[in-house]
Amino acid sequence: MSDPLPSPYPPDDERLAAIEAYLTVQIMHVRQQRAAKAREREIQQRTAPPTPPPYRLQRSLDATRTPVKVHIGTCALAGRGASGVSGETARRALAEQVEACSVCRPDTELGVIDG
Repeated sequence: MSDPLPSPYPPDDERLAAIEAYLTVQIMHVRQQRAAKAREREIQQRTAPPTPPPYRLQRSLDATRTPVKVHIGTCALAGRGASGVSGETARRALAEQVEACSVCRPDTELGVIDG
């Protein structure tokens, strides 16, 4: 049978206490770094802009507020008042002859062909 490996730690209490103090400082440093990273992630999550909706429906400015154009969610021409809608709602609006934006072309992305 082989001899057991010697202990990697010194036998005297003074050097063991020094190692313990060093490791305690290292653990405190790691915990501080992890807490800082968690704070950064939390701030990023709170300040990140919300994801845009897949499509937007631009409405008329009169009292009826009827849909006038369909846009892709990231299209800058949609305006701030355009409401976010799903792909199915956008497809339905295009089928009901609501105009597609000529810049972002949601009809192409949705596979809707004029005809």
